[in-house]
Amino acid sequence: MDVYADLFRYRELFSNLFRRDLQAKYKGSMLGVVWSLLTPLLLMAIYFVVFSKILATRFSGIDNYALFMLTGLACWTFIASALPNASVSMLSNANLIRKVRFPRQLVPLSVVGTHVVAFAAMLLVVAVVNAVKLPGNRLWELLALPFAALLVLLIAGLALAVAAANVLFRDVEHLVNSLLLPLFFLTPVIYPLDERAPGLGDHPDAIALLHWLNPLAPPINAVRATLFDAQAPALGDAVYTVVAAVVSLALGALVFRRLDDRIAVEL
Repeated sequence: MDVYADLFRYRELFSNLFRRDLQAKYKGSMLGVVWSLLTPLLLMAIYFVVFSKILATRFSGIDNYALFMLTGLACWTFIASALPNASVSMLSNANLIRKVRFPRQLVPLSVVGTHVVAFAAMLLVVAVVNAVKLPGNRLWELLALPFAALLVLLIAGLALAVAAANVLFRDVEHLVNSLLLPLFFLTPVIYPLDERAPGLGDHPDAIALLHWLNPLAPPINAVRATLFDAQAPALGDAVYTVVAAVVSLALGALVFRRLDDRIAVEL
């Protein structure tokens, strides 16, 4: 895992890249990180109207459906923004990579880091709103922090892999963007993966497939359990999230190591 050890060894450089990316992201913006909060709130309003009103979809057993959906959208907004931006990060920084010799993995990881800021702000808003509006022992919300961190690690590993691969195969960035849309509807963001979901309640095998074959489903379920349901996540989701984060980091390191020598040449 020397690929990630460089984050510590070159922490000052990583900090500079992080600050540069963060400033570039919100440069000239009066609201700054607030825009990252408005996006999931707007999506929540749209999906709430479409699924609960226009399509008359009812999720029996889910009170405060808007907050249920907002908790999932907080996670999804981070995923859907961090991965596409990280996939093109090395191409966007081609001049810097060609001119200066430094650990190139810092580039996509710093991009993920900038999106963590908005993710953390969104989770804070969700936690406060849920604490005010929902019953239960809200101390469970503190457990959302490690599971949100594990989700960040999972995305960081994937981001490193797609960023390195995209330098050699420019279709990767388009593939990432194309897969995110169907993946959104296959991930329990706007619906629960249990009998409460219309059309899935009578198909336990389909629920199991959507749950365990999608590496994003257990982490989102784990975060939602703590923030929305005010309880510990299911043991299966917790274990799966840890394993998925470790596997993702290993995959990212493997792909980067294999392609690192060719990155500067291809750029």
